[in-house]
Amino acid sequence: MTRPFKITLGVLAVGVAAGVLYFRGLHEQVLRLAQTQQSDERARREVAQQAVATPSDAKVKARIFYLSEDDPAQLAPVDVELALSADRVQRAKQVILALSGSPPKPTMRTVPPDAVLLEFYLLSDGTAVADFSDTLARATPSGILSEQLAVDSIVRTLQANVASIRRLKILINGQEVDTLAGHADLSGFFVLQPAALLTPVQPKTATELTPPPAPGKL
Repeated sequence: MTRPFKITLGVLAVGVAAGVLYFRGLHEQVLRLAQTQQSDERARREVAQQAVATPSDAKVKARIFYLSEDDPAQLAPVDVELALSADRVQRAKQVILALSGSPPKPTMRTVPPDAVLLEFYLLSDGTAVADFSDTLARATPSGILSEQLAVDSIVRTLQANVASIRRLKILINGQEVDTLAGHADLSGFFVLQPAALLTPVQPKTATELTPPPAPGKL
């Protein structure tokens, strides 16, 4: 083996060793970055999942749209007693939290339980922006029906409970996306009709709480 050949082998060996060390360090940096992003996302999720309460909260019969018990290919409204804020942004957060929380039955769920509303914005012209965590896209079953039902449940729940929202834009992790999970179109805006007024839940009076006497008895 000639001297130049030995030198060449030595240089190659050093290069390979340096490459291994470089890529190992790069891999560790990628892992640390991923862990940091996961920690940030977890922190944002924990903050967003906290119950939203404001001084103006009042008990009302909110209308939340879940999957129908009779036809899982359709949505059905369920009246739920909730404390909702007079502030429209906070009110929107409250009803979406109710939608993604605990449905009456697991089979009625439309939105993944870990899907978090990271932020909600409402402009003066009635344009609303709902920014969800990427769990909404990752955990919603891929398919035109399941994706459309998830989107429609969000739209119809907001429409039924929050006045003055005229159109809605859904973002995923602050980014515009073309579809939810490959099918339902998220590239544009969803048009909402004016919300119907909700009926406050009135406390029962003493007369209402006392059962009437049985017939023929005083």
